[in-house]
Amino acid sequence: MKPLKRIAVTGGAGQIAYSLLFRIANGEMLGKDQPIALHILEIPEAMKALEGVQMELEDCAFPLLKEVVIGSDPKKIFKDVDIALLVGAKPRGPGMERAELLSENGKIFVEQGRALNEVAKPDVKVLVVGNPCNTNCLIAMSNAPRIPRENFHAMMRLDHNRAASQIARKSGADVSDVSHMIIWGNHSSTQVPDFVNAKVRGKPVKDVIHDKDWLEGEFINTVQKRGAAIIAARGKSSAASAASAIIDSIQALMNPTPNGHWFSSGIYSKGNPYGIAEDLIFSFPCRSLGDGKVEIVKNLAWDEFLKNKIKLTEKELMEERDLVSDKLKKRAQE
Repeated sequence: MKPLKRIAVTGGAGQIAYSLLFRIANGEMLGKDQPIALHILEIPEAMKALEGVQMELEDCAFPLLKEVVIGSDPKKIFKDVDIALLVGAKPRGPGMERAELLSENGKIFVEQGRALNEVAKPDVKVLVVGNPCNTNCLIAMSNAPRIPRENFHAMMRLDHNRAASQIARKSGADVSDVSHMIIWGNHSSTQVPDFVNAKVRGKPVKDVIHDKDWLEGEFINTVQKRGAAIIAARGKSSAASAASAIIDSIQALMNPTPNGHWFSSGIYSKGNPYGIAEDLIFSFPCRSLGDGKVEIVKNLAWDEFLKNKIKLTEKELMEERDLVSDKLKKRAQE
């Protein structure tokens, strides 16, 4: 049996966590031979609901689940964790401006970044899901100087999966036939799903789908606005698909990426090979060397359409960074 892995999940009484925790406990994220302890964080007002979740986890009698720790103090919950899934965040309310949401959620991720820095394992892998996840990730990372910058990721896998699904449906292929998908930039309505480098059954998408207007129009718009469409349809935000994407994200990070493939993840942009502004959390095509060690895939082509779209998402991320500048702690050079 492998050594125990401690996994922190925030927002533990929320919808995404309810779709996620039982799958982690069943071994879907780290494997059927990996014993785990779940450390689950919630705000004090939701602790009663979290107690119910804890009871359900216990009642499932998962063989791999050795311990469940719940609480509202991040310093208690993040103690000695190997993986931190920062799911909980304040949702955007009616009439709330993006700047206000960034300010409110920024406070959460300052506190959580500091707590991770103080008590988590020094090589903890951090996946930020709570929106706006790219800039929240930047805030948490900047407040955790003890943890390597490359260990912080913003979840772009849900957008990646949405894009692959749309390409599969349009081309009449199975989703497993779609490869080399990339989401560039921000997890927002400016994100850039890349059909230039993506492939279907090993062929470039543009050689399979000849409808340029669909690729540059409906495809991009559908992926960018999918989250809003789901809220309009079911009255609630994505939960099961987000949970599935969290599992996909951690599997992609922890396992070596097969040669010739990549995945999308929001990572620190310093030193990137595409000329994107530094000091952003920006989604790039990534490869894992295993155990969370990630490198950016280089030398991929951008046509003029992609270039223009990528500039827009870069600009938005720079604006978000400026809005939260008071929450970004300058880190010593690494």
